[in-house]
Amino acid sequence: MEFTQPQWLYVLPAALTPVAWYVMRQRRSTGLRFSNMVSARSVPRALRTYLGAVPSVLHTAALVLIILALARPQVRHVTQERFAEGVDIILVLDTSTSMRAQDFQPNRFEAARDVAAEFIQARISDRIGIIVFAAKAYTQTPLTLDYPFLLRMLEEVEVGAIEDGTAIGTALATAVSRLKDTEAESKVIILLTDGQNNRGEVDPVTASDVAAALGVRVYSIGVGTHGEAPFVIDHPFAGPQRQMVPVEIDEDMLRSVSDNTGGQYFRATNKDGLREIYEQIGELEKTKVETRIYLDYEDRYGRLLWPAFALIVLEVLLYTTLLRRFP
Repeated sequence: MEFTQPQWLYVLPAALTPVAWYVMRQRRSTGLRFSNMVSARSVPRALRTYLGAVPSVLHTAALVLIILALARPQVRHVTQERFAEGVDIILVLDTSTSMRAQDFQPNRFEAARDVAAEFIQARISDRIGIIVFAAKAYTQTPLTLDYPFLLRMLEEVEVGAIEDGTAIGTALATAVSRLKDTEAESKVIILLTDGQNNRGEVDPVTASDVAAALGVRVYSIGVGTHGEAPFVIDHPFAGPQRQMVPVEIDEDMLRSVSDNTGGQYFRATNKDGLREIYEQIGELEKTKVETRIYLDYEDRYGRLLWPAFALIVLEVLLYTTLLRRFP
């Protein structure tokens, strides 16, 4: 331990003034003279007699602690261990053109991206990665704790950047490969899609079997209203045309994928429902992880100020109760 403002230590001798004053006052105090003290000595002393010096001692101790706190004691090269909730999570986001359907506001994709951003902002110690897919799957962001970077990369995801299609199995296999070598006790994939697996060489159920073997849970979310949804099509001559298209989510497949891995399947028909699903998944997936924080220094003055405050309070209590003086 060292003091960053040691000049305050020169004030320490002044802290002994209350004790010195009390001793001098006791020596100078005069009383009544008696010819014989034998009977007086046999009288038992009252509690006030023994407590007379206690307030001065408390006052002095409080001053010493305050002066030491002002000198700002510090400990260098400190390692702090903390326990927090941590999970390795891969967000798998469908970016096929069907995600432009407007049964969500402003559309499925924008709503899904907004809610995913809210989910990331609500995490504290979870490592999160992002995989986007259409006809193929790509890693947008590997597992990281850098949430601002995650949010920037999520903002750059767009519909139409990948060849159109829905390769759910390929996306799952890509996510599993990102999680297989991590040391986290809890590994999770959150798969969001609005369609059926129609591209890729990997079957989604087969990919889920691999995930289950590696201890990865898959929470799948089907997004889309029931029946038909409005969709804007760019007509080469008439311009943007709004028409109704059927909502075709392979719920049986998604439910099987989740059941195989010990996860759950959810259906979201609006943005608020999607937000509630993410919150529910966040509550389901929590595990304790140990983190170490290395600091150049740690201030210790707080450990001195609180005892000093307690001593001052005790001194005031004694002066206002047992040692109270009357004129």
